[in-house]
Amino acid sequence: MSQNTTSPTNPGHANTWYAFSADDKRVRETLRGEHDADVCIIGAGFTGISAALQLAETGFKVIVLEGDRIGFGASGRNGGQIVNGYSRDLETIAKRYGQDKANALGKMSLEGGAIIRERVAKYGIQCDLVDGGFFAAFTDKQIREMAHVKAHWEKHGHTGLEMVSKADVGKYVKADRYAGGMIDRLGGHIQPLNLVLGEAAAVESLGGNIFENSRVIDLTMGANPIVKTAEGQVTAKYVLVCGNAYLGSMLPKITDKMMPVSSQVMATEPLDKALIEELLPANYCVEDANYVLDYYRRTSDNRLLYGGGIGYGGQDPANLTGVIRPNMLKTFPQLKDAKIDFAWSGNFALTLTRIPHMGRLADNVYFSHGDSGHGVTTTHLLGKILGEAVNGHASRFDVWSTLTAYPFPGGKTFRVPLTVLGAWWYGMRDKLGI
Repeated sequence: MSQNTTSPTNPGHANTWYAFSADDKRVRETLRGEHDADVCIIGAGFTGISAALQLAETGFKVIVLEGDRIGFGASGRNGGQIVNGYSRDLETIAKRYGQDKANALGKMSLEGGAIIRERVAKYGIQCDLVDGGFFAAFTDKQIREMAHVKAHWEKHGHTGLEMVSKADVGKYVKADRYAGGMIDRLGGHIQPLNLVLGEAAAVESLGGNIFENSRVIDLTMGANPIVKTAEGQVTAKYVLVCGNAYLGSMLPKITDKMMPVSSQVMATEPLDKALIEELLPANYCVEDANYVLDYYRRTSDNRLLYGGGIGYGGQDPANLTGVIRPNMLKTFPQLKDAKIDFAWSGNFALTLTRIPHMGRLADNVYFSHGDSGHGVTTTHLLGKILGEAVNGHASRFDVWSTLTAYPFPGGKTFRVPLTVLGAWWYGMRDKLGI
């Protein structure tokens, strides 16, 4: 079983099931020498590649610089779930930022999933796209909260939600743990590394260039910003910073308002087809309603992919399966003898508000990060919005960039223990059902 080691079949990636099953294992060349572009994008994850594709489709000359491999970070390691909306519900957004901002974000809240489906169809991307998601509730309190969120979300046009009684949970997951839940017919799941690789190939088909193993070491602002790597540089009219949790410390104005957080994932050996279909009969992805939640789904080769756990500051437990496997067995005791073939972790960028942070470092240098655990759909939306802003249509970007972001209390020294304390409190509330 692998545990956060390097993939033997896909060099430069963590040894995940995604790297193992990736369709495109080509290593792109490293940036060398001097280059020019209309737009230079830092980071080849979902945000950067989504922006690159939006720009390439409208005729911009794009260069993407990736410090490791395409999809190396959270974009190629996440649970592979298409979860609509944001990490905070629209009612919370309205209370915090005002109803006008909530209405604007509500209009965009389903767009990320739509962008994914549109691009999969347009470019023939093979990423195991399956429709349907199920939110599982442990308590009556969580069911009431889901019903409240459903009613509020429907005011913003989401018509794909349906409450599920305890008697009907078995249509979606054969587990005795849940008191009911809610389905989202506009949710779904994908092989995320194949998705971002397919989108990257689409960028290249339109004339864009993507350089791997080309970590940015300096960004010089100006009328034509210069982005430098160890062996080359790009002079551009615009720069988009899309490094998220893997950006490093080069741009503290961005990184001081985010915290890397790790989540752990594992994949079983291929299971008997009849068994996996019995456990998840509708082939929906599942996530539960706890503060520190579990999430799981079927894969195309009949594995159970199960994730959960959290490590503030990007810290990983010594034994990944020791964290996740007990929860998997609480859900599916039938799998007590199932072998775990892969176990890995990946970092996502968390903001204090749990709302993505967008803005400008200069008139021609934009950034987006901090999707806070809802990145598969949100990154696609915000990448597209970055592309729109460069193309002179910044109205949607301006909505996001005016949402105030704050540094974590305690700074880098105390942000982790203070956040852990808060997570402990909400975790206790989940356990006590209050």
